[in-house]
Amino acid sequence: MDKIRVAAVQLEHAAGDKEANLAKVRSFVERAAAEGAQVVIFPECCITGYWFLRKLSREQLKALAEPVPDGPSCRVLKDLAAEHNIIVGAGLVEQAPGSTLYNAYCVALPDGSVRRHRKLHCFISEHLASGSEYTVFDTHLGWRMGVLICYDNNLVENVRITALKGADLLLAPHQTGGCNLRNPHSMGLVDRALWDARKENPEAIETELKGPKGRGWLLRWLPSRAHDNGLFLAFANGVGVDDDEIRTGNAMIIDTYGRILAETWKADDDMVVADLDPALFENCTERRWLRSRRPELYAPLTQTTGIEEDTRTVRFDIPEG
Repeated sequence: MDKIRVAAVQLEHAAGDKEANLAKVRSFVERAAAEGAQVVIFPECCITGYWFLRKLSREQLKALAEPVPDGPSCRVLKDLAAEHNIIVGAGLVEQAPGSTLYNAYCVALPDGSVRRHRKLHCFISEHLASGSEYTVFDTHLGWRMGVLICYDNNLVENVRITALKGADLLLAPHQTGGCNLRNPHSMGLVDRALWDARKENPEAIETELKGPKGRGWLLRWLPSRAHDNGLFLAFANGVGVDDDEIRTGNAMIIDTYGRILAETWKADDDMVVADLDPALFENCTERRWLRSRRPELYAPLTQTTGIEEDTRTVRFDIPEG
């Protein structure tokens, strides 16, 4: 296994404007390839837009959704992957056979193949179903990769299972930060006026993006997903206006020990790039922890407790996208 160069993008999408959003994707793929990246990932639902989805009827969502992998947006991703010899991942609303709709993530490989992940814990709309399969796959780079979309990453079981399925790199697309919560100890809204004045006063908005509504909140848990499971993690997030909230960006790439290799808190579209060294896997503390597991003790993890809730129908304060 050789070193690979990975890029993670934060961008401000236009709600429902797939053409404009794909133009941004295309521009960043070209930039990533020019910088020697072999993998570039984009945020959750960055092709279709995200937070406004909660306001759409089923018919409106169906009009926005596309098949995966044969829809027009995925074809764009496949063409970009083949043209630039790069793995490209981006999110959208999927129209599955039988009219089921999903929050999905499409990963296009240079050979023309596509891997799809359906968000396991979808809650933004009662019309979007939750997926039921983990997504871990081999690549031509010799690295095995997994995908978990936003809130999927907050449940520690999901990342552990992805690691146990052999993932070396976790692709973690999000739409998060700056969320409107009743809990005063977790995030909170970013003032739209600060975002609108970001050119004139970049320090004010960047203080928010780096603070407890953005980076400060992420660092309380995101690096531990990589650290506890001995895998690299690429975090791509929305930034800027997302309907009535401001996403905080903070794209970053994290190593197997939970150390940040590259990050940004720029109040704009941006990209971070890092080289991932597989030498870190050798005698990796966290991979030894995986080998030290005693599965015979873990039966309670598979038993219902009575507190479980369907995130599609029980709307509670979830701070992730």
